[in-house]
Amino acid sequence: MKLWKGTLLLVMTLVFVSVNAYAAEEKDITVSRIPADQLAAAKAMKNPLPATPENIAKGKAVFEGKGTCFTCHGLSGKGDGDAGKALDPAPRNFTNPKFHDLRTDGEMFWIIKNGSAGTGMISYNPAIITDEEAWQTILYERTFKGKQ
Repeated sequence: MKLWKGTLLLVMTLVFVSVNAYAAEEKDITVSRIPADQLAAAKAMKNPLPATPENIAKGKAVFEGKGTCFTCHGLSGKGDGDAGKALDPAPRNFTNPKFHDLRTDGEMFWIIKNGSAGTGMISYNPAIITDEEAWQTILYERTFKGKQ
């Protein structure tokens, strides 16, 4: 009887997550998630790091490691990570070329450091990842462009 109840609970949980994942869509990428009074400053920020193989590799290590970005954005950057499947709106799909064309590195940095209201994106303060690691992670996220 315990096994049956446990199995039923697992099936119900999977159905709930599957329905939410199916229904959840990525938030409109044409609309900025940064407050209007901070948008110009965010757009003006430039990534101080060059897109070298070393910096990209460090960004990948943060994305797949202590930054835990992959849990929502997926290892392939499509926004299909296990934790992201239950989020509404869905996490950003970094393989979408339009996203990269619309968003500056400064905007991405602002979101990493401040989070995104109304989504599952938390803020990553310097105790979690440093500013340098955030910039490296952005360099890595840019490598997903067009890899659908």
